[in-house]
Parts: sequence; C-alpha cells; structure tokens
Amino acid sequence: MRDITRRTALTMAAGTVTASTVINAATATADAPAPGLPAASGAGPALRTALITRVTPRNNWRVTAVAIRYTHPLQMHGGVIPPSAFQVTADLGRQSAARTVTRAYPNTAARTDDHPKAGRPGRYLIIELDPDDANAQASGTDPLPLHRAYAVRQMADVRTPGGDLVLPAGPLAIRNDDVITPVVDDFTAGSFTDSTGFELAFRLYQPEGFVRRPGAATRYPLVVTLHGGGEVADNNMTQLTANRIAVTFAKPERQRRHPAFVLAPQIPLPRPMDGPDNTDWTDPKVRAALVELIDTFTKQRPVDTHRLYLVGLSSGARGIFNLLPSYPHTFAAALATAGWGDPSTMERITHIPIWADHSIDDPVVPYREGRFGKPGTWTLMKALESAGAQITRGEWANDLPKPEFEARSKALLSRARRAGSHVLFTSYTTGTTPVNPHFAWAQTYENDVVIDWLFDQSR
Repeated sequence: MRDITRRTALTMAAGTVTASTVINAATATADAPAPGLPAASGAGPALRTALITRVTPRNNWRVTAVAIRYTHPLQMHGGVIPPSAFQVTADLGRQSAARTVTRAYPNTAARTDDHPKAGRPGRYLIIELDPDDANAQASGTDPLPLHRAYAVRQMADVRTPGGDLVLPAGPLAIRNDDVITPVVDDFTAGSFTDSTGFELAFRLYQPEGFVRRPGAATRYPLVVTLHGGGEVADNNMTQLTANRIAVTFAKPERQRRHPAFVLAPQIPLPRPMDGPDNTDWTDPKVRAALVELIDTFTKQRPVDTHRLYLVGLSSGARGIFNLLPSYPHTFAAALATAGWGDPSTMERITHIPIWADHSIDDPVVPYREGRFGKPGTWTLMKALESAGAQITRGEWANDLPKPEFEARSKALLSRARRAGSHVLFTSYTTGTTPVNPHFAWAQTYENDVVIDWLFDQSR
C-alpha cells in the first residue's frame, strides 16, 4: 500500500471519535423515576426503560426484550412471572401493533438470561419478546426511530407464591428511553477523509487489552470487514446491524479466544458506481480511501501487520477478490462469501490463504456466472486452481445445526491440511440456505472452525 499523504485525516484519536447514537444502559443510574408510573410495594417505582436488541445471523437487527429498572430489587421468592402480566406495543411510524411476550423475570442487569430458569433478584425486570414477530425489526434501510417507540403496560398484579405484592397492575404505560445493542454498543464511530477529500464512515472495536493498556507492547490482528451492497448508506450503523459480519468478531467469547481490532467501514451514498463493475468496494474512489484508511490505522494502532485479515460478503467479497490481486503481499488471509471477480487476476493470489463459500442456487450473485460480466466463486476457484493453487472443496446443506455444520467444516479443513492446501471452497446445496439463497453467510461467521483457521494465518 502507498504511504499516507499530508491530507489524510482519521478521527480515531481520543476525543475525536464520534459518539454512538445508541445510549448505554449505564446512564440509567442517574435518571429520575418515570412520571405517573404506579409504585409497587416490593420493587418501588420504575426509573428507566430500555429496549434490548440483537443482531441475529439470519433475521438482521431485532428488538428482543424490554428492560425496566426499579428502585429496589424484585424479590419473587421462587415465583414465576406470567408473560400475560405484560402487554408490549411497538409504535413504528404510523403503525402500532402488539409484540408477543415470551418470558418475564428479574435480573441484576439490563440483559437477557438464556438459562431455562432465568431470573435472579435484581432491580431489572426483563420482558423477552418473540424475535420472529413481524414488527420485531430494528431497522429497514436505516435504523428505525426506536426511542420511546415501545409502550409497556402491566395487565395483572405480580405476586410472590405467598401472596405478597411485588408489582401492581395499572392503567398507565411506560415507554422506553434507551436502546441497548450488546456488542454493537462496544464499537466507537468515526470517519476518515482520504488524500482526495473522499470520506468513509467507520465503526471500530478495540480489544480490551489495548483499552486497558494502550501503551503496552502487545500487537493485535486487524480484521477489516467489507459489507454488502445493501448496507451502502450514510447511517454508520447498518454495516454492523444488517448482518453479523463485524459483530461476531467482537463478541466477548470470540475476543477472549482471538483478541483483535475490528474495523468496519461503510460506503456512503450516493452509490459511487463508475461503470458496470466498478461497484461499491471496487469503485476507484472507495477503494483508494479504504487502502489509505487501513494504512493509517496500522500506523496509529498497535497492529500486527503480518496478521491483517479481509472478510466480506456479496459485494464485500467482490471487494476482496479485487483488493487481493492489487496488494498480494499485504493481507494474511481472507474469508469471501457469495462474491465475484476477474479470473485473469487469480494467478497473483495463489499463495494467499482463502476460505470462500457460496450457495449453488444464489439468484443475486450466481454461483458460476457472477455479476456484471465477472464470474462467481465457482469460476474464480477454477481459475485459482488453473494458476497453481490447490483447492479443497466441500458441499453440504447451509441449514445444518451448528455442531454438524462445524463438523463438516472441520473435516474439510483436515483434508486441506493433509493435502497441503490453503484455499478452501464450501458450496451450499440447492434449497438449503434459509430466507434467501444469497444469504450464504449466516453460518460463516458463527463457525468457530473457520474463524480459528483465519486467525491461524500469518503473512
């Protein structure tokens, strides 16, 4: 990559990162009680209400729970709160519709509890909602205006098994003030202006070790995530929430295993397209800015430059197959899902570890034909093979349970290692990719076998 010019700017330093629009639940401690909400003898008045949202592998960004904070802990003494005790209504735009309440329980923090017998005495009441509700979405093209969009009304008294009143029913409803999105809230927001004045917004996750000791000698891998065409926008959010491409690398269990910086840039509107295949990440303006951003970031943060990883889906995978041949000695490895590219450039990247995957029946980016006259993943893998790379191929259903999916991936990787192959290609059988055959990536970034393989690569 080229050196950074004097006009390059990066707003990542302390004090210059744009604050996230998502409000953290930690602000709840200083808030006043909600006016007019009836006080319960057990828990006292409610102080604050927040929506808990989640980025899911297949259904994008969903509102999955409501958390209400009270002045005193809710003591159920072994009792269970019936879901029918609460009515939750979502007011999105001009439409108002009920959400389905699935569970309600106390907790010590504003977070859901996956345990079947969830609930510990705490100041928070968690009301879980069915994520498959038609109105559960948290965004369309842009994030929905969720603040004060949900109303919660208690329809029946909540009592302990001994009959003590914990929360009384009443005619008044309380609305949410905050929105909590675990992991997404840990990304800071910033923007980058390159040497030509072109600007890219980005989100950045910084590993806990760096945050605690920014002056330490430890160097971390950098994962650069390239979103798909549907996330081209000016909101600096949907590159995180439309799918789990970036979020999955920042979740706590993944960071404990593979601490890394995660950089998620977003292409702005209007969509910069200068020809039939200069799309999104391959647009000259966008690609130049991305290259400068990566260069600048690796100079300003303790990045292990031998462990730069590219991860992308759809047009993001197209970006990978465009960037790698131009910078064949920069990136240690890549994950490319449902992409397309130029077969004539594959001879330049035969040495780079790549794990590619694609649904055979993909209607958006056809498996063989690709888009805009540039072939799909199957054809690119054939070109790589013709250029001298050894390809290890596997095919299975994309709707397998996670343990079986990972077992297939592990077997494929074992075959690759025995053969001395560093390029793997997974095809998903026709009719097995849920929601839409193009959405092949739902299990890719949840797959610990694939992610462990990625972080094992070093340039």
